[in-house]
Amino acid sequence: MKEEDKVNSKIFKITLKTIFGLEQVLAEELNELGYNDVTVLNRAVQTKGTLRDVYYLNLHCRCAISILTEVKSFSFRNEEDLYNKCMQIDWTKFFTLDKTFAVKGAVFSDLFKHSQYPFLLVKDAIVDTFRNKSGNRPDVNIKTPQVVFDVYIQNSNCVISLNTSGLPLFQRGYRQATGEAPMNEVVAAGLIRMTGWDRKSPFIDPFCGSGTLLIEAAFLATGIPSNIERQHYAFKNFIGFEEKLWEEIYDAAKKRVTELPCRIIGSDISDEMITITRRNLRGLVFGRFIETSVQSFENVKRAGEKGVSVTNPPYGMRMGENLEEMYEELGNWMKNEMKGYDCWVMSGSEEGFKSLGLRPDRKIKVYNGDLECSFRKFAIYDGTKRIHKLQNAEDGVKSEELNVNKADSETEVED
Repeated sequence: MKEEDKVNSKIFKITLKTIFGLEQVLAEELNELGYNDVTVLNRAVQTKGTLRDVYYLNLHCRCAISILTEVKSFSFRNEEDLYNKCMQIDWTKFFTLDKTFAVKGAVFSDLFKHSQYPFLLVKDAIVDTFRNKSGNRPDVNIKTPQVVFDVYIQNSNCVISLNTSGLPLFQRGYRQATGEAPMNEVVAAGLIRMTGWDRKSPFIDPFCGSGTLLIEAAFLATGIPSNIERQHYAFKNFIGFEEKLWEEIYDAAKKRVTELPCRIIGSDISDEMITITRRNLRGLVFGRFIETSVQSFENVKRAGEKGVSVTNPPYGMRMGENLEEMYEELGNWMKNEMKGYDCWVMSGSEEGFKSLGLRPDRKIKVYNGDLECSFRKFAIYDGTKRIHKLQNAEDGVKSEELNVNKADSETEVED
């Protein structure tokens, strides 16, 4: 067997890191991409695959932050033992002296006085291995390393992996400009998948900001990989990078569309934000098909009888005393204008949610950066819930009889 074929046929344990709350949608995305042997972990999902799969997942996976391949896992007794075990790894087979590197990760162990110290031990082992073999050592670069080793320590167990992505995968490469507190692209992709959107009915964001939800919705609807514009991947810096294999995978990815399979509509009261959105859309093949406008959410009209609205309205200190009033108006708009739609709202303001005056059908805890938020579904029925369920029953959907009372009224106003 050729050396190239040996590399391409090697099976790796692949860990896809994600954000808390997105583990299940990432697993579902992997299933959709054809990966059925999937294990859901905390803030991560695991599967197995070849080098081809590593390249393919970096390009096609929308809900992962980074993609790791395991180098070695082992148990250790103390700090010295950790260093000695790391000295048994031939680090020179992963990268060359001219590449910079860094060691990052997470430590959950009482064996160390300082949580950063294990990273220093692994770094020393890497440097000492190179020095013993060649007399020279590679440089460390914490901010912009070309090669990153991920270290995960739980008690006395250690897993060392190569970060094949490098910069987080939410850095898609398409964003030309941002507004204040932009939504993370991986979060946006995950939220859209959570809604169960069919990718055919209208998609509306009445607080579109710089357009992240609109763009991720368009990528999903068209089947174009969200990372199609991204140029940097750490695996390109590794020994054994198969450029021909990467080009084959990239060339096979969908890149062109002549229309969208649905209407995607975004608006914002700020003309500056819509200008930023349009700037971000300009370089994308589907950009001209996304409808954007400067207007307040109260003036937005639903498109069609059924659809999905996903939005991240303002909240926090900058809203001040206007927060409750704005959320109350948002709730009124949803009840009066968006009948037939599933309206999803992500916010970090519990007071804002209370002011909506609607009972959520679902509540999901998610994070946008370090900020804990809630993502809530409000199914807006045209009539009472009882009528809606009876209509579904007539269509063959299993229904249960409900008492018609005040608590049963239209996507309910809270008591």
